[in-house]
Amino acid sequence: MTYLSRRQCLVQGLGTAAALAAPQWAFAQGKYPAKPVRVIVPFPPGGATDIVARLVLQKLGEQVGQSFIVDNKGGANGMIGTAEVARATPDGYTLLLNTSGAQTLSPVIYKANYEALNSFEPISLICDVSFIVIARKDLPVSNMQELIKLAQSGKPLSMSSGSAIINLMSEEFKRLIKAPQIVNAQYKGTGPQWQAVVAGEVDFSLDPFAAVEMIRAGRVKALGVLSSQRAVSFPNVPTLKEQGVEGMDFASWAGLLAPKGTPKEIVDYLAQHMDKVMQMPDVIAKLKSYDYFPRRNTREEFAKLIDSDNKRWQRIVKETGFKIN
Repeated sequence: MTYLSRRQCLVQGLGTAAALAAPQWAFAQGKYPAKPVRVIVPFPPGGATDIVARLVLQKLGEQVGQSFIVDNKGGANGMIGTAEVARATPDGYTLLLNTSGAQTLSPVIYKANYEALNSFEPISLICDVSFIVIARKDLPVSNMQELIKLAQSGKPLSMSSGSAIINLMSEEFKRLIKAPQIVNAQYKGTGPQWQAVVAGEVDFSLDPFAAVEMIRAGRVKALGVLSSQRAVSFPNVPTLKEQGVEGMDFASWAGLLAPKGTPKEIVDYLAQHMDKVMQMPDVIAKLKSYDYFPRRNTREEFAKLIDSDNKRWQRIVKETGFKIN
């Protein structure tokens, strides 16, 4: 029988206690991610969020030596995929790459099965997303004033929207130009939204620059930019404000999040590597080619943005009486 000295027993006991008290991360440190990470994009392929996701997640995977796999879960203005992440096991292997609309607006105007901030751990803001009005190429208009005149003439027109924020923007646009008869057709994401314009299923749309290549190829017309400045990609396209349309200066964002309760060490690890990704010149250049504006920030700053956006939408929806028909 082996006997231990009092000192040996004390040291061994302290070591056992420390091991029991240590978080799981202590055993896994340096090994996360030990397998591919699934990142849910709550919209179909081909849209603005999907474009951003595939760019930054490839670079993130290269940074940490593991695959970050995009899983498109479109539907219900982003709520299906977002809710799936909210209830996922918080182990760092299911993440969410979301937009402002699905994250902060949908919980305000729909019965969402998640909260904007309290259901998630913010990791990193990625970029700001602006919008451009596109129209089918055979629509007999070349600028916003001609589109408005056509709408006010009583001619039946339709527009497409593929997210909560674009849905609200579309309804606000109809109100501002006094053309409530415009049909706002709902699609499962911004990919199908702009594809509907290309196919001629609808007349126009407020596109988050996902249709850049279609504009360049002449498959759709660009009529106006919703931001305060003209787009870098299309400097000859005036803003809506330049064309006399006030009150349509909307923008969105894209960011990476984890389920609430994901260990802080994992979230911090991902945030640190995302910060490196957001400093890469090729990532910055690619995002800017879509007129998406790269953003670097802390986790705390991203959390404040989510919270402030959610409260702003609550106020706007209450003040305007906006409702989904």
